[in-house]
Formats: sequence, C-alpha cells, structure tokens
Amino acid sequence: MSRSLIPGLRALRPAAFGADPAGARMARIRRSPNFSVAEGTFQNPLGARTRPTGSTAEFAKIYFRKEERVRRGPTGTVPVHATTLADLVRPPADGLRVTWMGHSSVLVEIDGHRVLFDPVWADRCSPFAFAGPKRLHPVPVPLEALGPVDAVVISHDHYDHLDMPTIKALAATDTVFAVPLGVGAHLERWGVPAERLHELDWHESAKVAGLTLTATPARHFCGRGLRNQQHMLWASWVVAGSEHRVYHSGDTGYFPGFREIGEQYGPFDTTMIQIGAYSTFWPDIHMTPQEGMRAHLDLQGGRPQGVMLPIHWGTFNLAPHPWSEPGEGTLAAAREEGATIALPRPGEPFEPGSDAVPGVPWWRGVAVVPDGGWADAEAGPRAATSGEPEAAPVG
Repeated sequence: MSRSLIPGLRALRPAAFGADPAGARMARIRRSPNFSVAEGTFQNPLGARTRPTGSTAEFAKIYFRKEERVRRGPTGTVPVHATTLADLVRPPADGLRVTWMGHSSVLVEIDGHRVLFDPVWADRCSPFAFAGPKRLHPVPVPLEALGPVDAVVISHDHYDHLDMPTIKALAATDTVFAVPLGVGAHLERWGVPAERLHELDWHESAKVAGLTLTATPARHFCGRGLRNQQHMLWASWVVAGSEHRVYHSGDTGYFPGFREIGEQYGPFDTTMIQIGAYSTFWPDIHMTPQEGMRAHLDLQGGRPQGVMLPIHWGTFNLAPHPWSEPGEGTLAAAREEGATIALPRPGEPFEPGSDAVPGVPWWRGVAVVPDGGWADAEAGPRAATSGEPEAAPVG
C-alpha cells in the first residue's frame, strides 16, 4: 500500500477506535518490564489465551440456539434503583459508600473523595451506535446528575470499560483520569488534557485528592480497532484513602498474583470482582463466580473479611452463560466460604461497614428459572440484611 494513502485511511478511522501510542508514550511502553520488545506486546503475569479456543461451529451452535438465547437475558424489566441526589449528597456514615451502576461501572465515595471506575453510560458497548451489545437496563442516574468526581479510573480499553461518549462528557469537567500505560493515547484523542492524565504501569501509584491510586496486575488483554497490537496495558486497581481501601479487578482471569496484591496493598474494605462474561471458550481472561470468590479470599489474606461486590454482569449480554448465572454462582460461592457479598440492584448505594449490605437476589423475578428451581438463599452470609423481604423462590 502506498504510504501516501495511510494518513487518509487513518482519517477515516472511527473516533471510537481511539489512537495508537506513539513518540514518548511508545518509548515509555517499550521500557516497561511488562512489555516484551522481542514480541512487541505487553505480557500477562501468567500465560493466557486471548482468542477463543475450541470449535467455532460448536460455539455458534451454543450461542445461537433458541433456548440458550432466552436464558441469556432478563425476562422482564430489571429493577434499577432510582438513585437520587439525596442518596449521593448525604455523606456515608463511616466514610465509605459504593454504588454499582451496572456492569463494571462503580462510584466509590471514600474518605471524603469520589472515584468512578470504568464508567460506561452509552446504550451499547461498541464503536457504533447502531450495532453491538445493547444495555439490558438503563443507567440508574444521568451522568450530569452524578455530581463532581475527583478521579476516573479505567481498567483497560475494551468498549464495555472505556466508552468514548462518557469520557468526552467527563473530559468537560475538571476530574482527573488514571489509566493503564498506553491508554492515555485514546483519552487525549477524545479531549482529555495531558496534565489531567495519570498513566501508570503495574505497581505505579498516583496521588489524587488525598487518595493513592495504584495500578496492579491483571490477566487480560487490550484492543479496540481492527488491529490488536497489545500496546496498551490492562490493570486492576487499588484505591487507598486515609481510612479505607478498595480494590477493582477490571477484567481478569484467575492467577496467583491476587494473593501478592493482597499482601502488598490489602486487606480491603471492599473488593469489586469480575464474575460474569466467562466461558470455557476463553477460560484464561475472565473469571467464573467461583474463581472470583477465590480471588476475593486471596486478596483478603485467605480470610472471608471485607465485602465482595460482584461486577461485570447483568448489564450486557457478552457470553453464552445464562443471564442470572453469575449472581447465583456468587451467592453459592459466598455461602460455601462464609464470605460477605453485596447484591445491590444497579444504582443502589450501600455502605460496606454497615449492617444493611443488600443481600437479596433481586434478579430472580426477571430471569428464566433454572431446572430444579432456585437454590436456597437463606444461608447466604448477610443475606437480606437491607431490611427488604427475602425474594421468594419462583417455580
């Protein structure tokens, strides 16, 4: 191809694809201990297959089978909590409050500051407004009503975690962004000033508004455009305030490094752990609920302390498993380990240190009943402590 045509082709590239690292940013990437110059890519802490394994025909048969499609979405309206300004204006009693907005988007109010993780407010997690996975429930609160945010933290550059319209809207505020190494190229293209960007390698930290934000390892991959060069890092995150610590997993497969993260930065008042969009076709890059619980325990020094919030489920249909399976699997894993989990409806704020951590399996009223009915949830740790009645088994 003529080199004179390349700039023209780049001009046609959709803005949502973002930008490739170049110049000083690319030089810094090449110096990273997590980047292989020989292979030209970032490396996982434990080997991972980033492309689907197994038979494509078999995957298609499972994914498009009618009875499977019915199970992969809610059967009715998802009960979203109508988050009000009053919910968010009132300070949390002990300095920590968590609001799951759906999927991996979480607002954390910690020691007088506000951090927004992986905000996706678009109707689709896609580079196009007319195609791609569509929301299964509306966002609980308009972005403009959310109020000031001290820091926006991005785990990696996939569309269900890094949403261009949302970033552009937040760029118009004075918030600061913390992203893994290389991802800043996307944000700068979308209007985020370089002076409001903290671009971090694993185990690097930034101080923002009295908080310490630290990028920690994860087992995943990156990519937004037609090429996937692995020139942008992926990360989990630790946020530490004066009194509290939280952990956000981003997307990751299970790996032994969770225990090391816990030893170095934990324990945590809350862990936000990916437990959805898993499959035997990509076992290395997303965790099952059982693996997610194992990661939570590793992060907490092997003890069922703190509160685990399951994330990366319920909002988009991204895998062959039934829509409600991640919630049910996390509930079962928590019962088995004696761990405390939070099961808020999207948009429902909760304080991890209170006696009112939501524990009702809210999804049961709008999900296909599994064969044999719902598992007994009465034994769930802190189940239904929000003062709401326990959901009745269906079928």
